[in-house]
This record gives sequence, C-alpha cells and structure tokens, in this order.
Amino acid sequence: MSVLKSIRSMLVPIRREGFPFIATLAFATLFFGWFWQPIFWIGLILTAWCVYFFRDPPRVTPVSEDLVVSPADGRVVAVAVGMAPRELGLGEQTRRRVSIFMSVFDCHVNRSPLAGEVRKIVYTPGKFVNADLDKASEGNERNGLVIEGTHGSIGVVQIAGLVARRIVCFSKEGDKLAPGERFGLIRFGSRLDVYLPLAANVLVAEGQLAVAGETVLARFGEEPAEHRVRID
Repeated sequence: MSVLKSIRSMLVPIRREGFPFIATLAFATLFFGWFWQPIFWIGLILTAWCVYFFRDPPRVTPVSEDLVVSPADGRVVAVAVGMAPRELGLGEQTRRRVSIFMSVFDCHVNRSPLAGEVRKIVYTPGKFVNADLDKASEGNERNGLVIEGTHGSIGVVQIAGLVARRIVCFSKEGDKLAPGERFGLIRFGSRLDVYLPLAANVLVAEGQLAVAGETVLARFGEEPAEHRVRID
C-alpha cells in the first residue's frame, strides 16, 4: 500500500476534461495500429502528448493581498497600458495589461491571480487568429472575468488562439476565489490578459516565462517603477 501511495504522489494529476480526448486517441491508436504498426507508434506519441497537455500539477502560491500571481503558464508577450475590453464594464480609465501566451506544450489550467469575488463573467464570440499577436486581445473569441479584490477590480480574459477552439470556465458569478485557485482552461494553445489598476507595480517583463499560481506579476502598495527616482 505504501508503494502505491508513493507512485501516486509522483504522478501529475490529469484534468477530467481531458479524459474524453485521451480515451479517444488511445482507442484509435489500438484499433488502427492493429492494421498498420506505424499508426500505432504515431498514435502512442499523440496520446502521450494529450495526457501531458491536460496535466494539472500542484502549485505553491504566495499568499498576500498585495500580490498578483500569474493566471497561466507561458511567455509574457506584452506589458502595456490600455483600456480593458468594454464588455467587462471596468470603465474608460487606462489599465496595466499583462498578456501571457500559452503554447501547446504549456499547462493550460488557469488560476486566479488574487483573492476576490467573481463579479462578472462575459463570453464574447470572435476570430481565431494567432494568440501571440497583440490584436488577439480585441478580435479573438474570449471569456472575461471581473474579480473584485482588496485593491479594487481586475479583469482576467481567456483568449482563444489559432489552434484553441474551446474556452472552459469552472467559476460562476458570485464565487469567491483564493489566489492560485483553478478557474478554467483553454484547449489547445491560447492567451490570458490581466488588466490591473495603474496603482499596481508590474514586476515581469516581455519575454519572461511565467508559472500559473506561482510567478508574481505585480504588487500593490509600491510606487510603479516608472515613477521612481534613483538617488545616488
């Protein structure tokens, strides 16, 4: 029994949303591989990748009301200032936007960037252009959440990409989320935008790799970096 527990502790959990895809690929691999062996090996690789894609590893989230953690694994593709999508109802004021692109090899489970209540969820149909492009924030299919935290409301937008065709949101309006708590996923390659008040001090740079629930994107309570004056 202790051996089984040890094995289970080493295995990374798989999201149940991936089970139908994994089962379908496994069945197709066995069925068609019976008739032609090369298909078996190709199917085996695809099935292993599908298992890897739907992994849901545990994360250790720093707990502080002043911290904003990454909602996704991936590469930071934009740190900019602009307006949040109108459908979120966050007003006309500009905000800090941090965009994270998830490749097909990144974990696609999305996590809450901070503790707060889900005040609004808005799904918006759209295009499926490359999520690595900046125009994807406005034109692509997306699902936006407004989370009310200690330092006000922030927007978190799940954006479909060129390959991604399905956005899944586990949360509903009125839910209270803990920092790092899972709230959704996107299959199979996509992007997340986080819209923060200007008071937030962004701590990441474009090109940096982020880990969902662990990497600190921003901190409240500090003067934004561009406002600081160095005194020698």
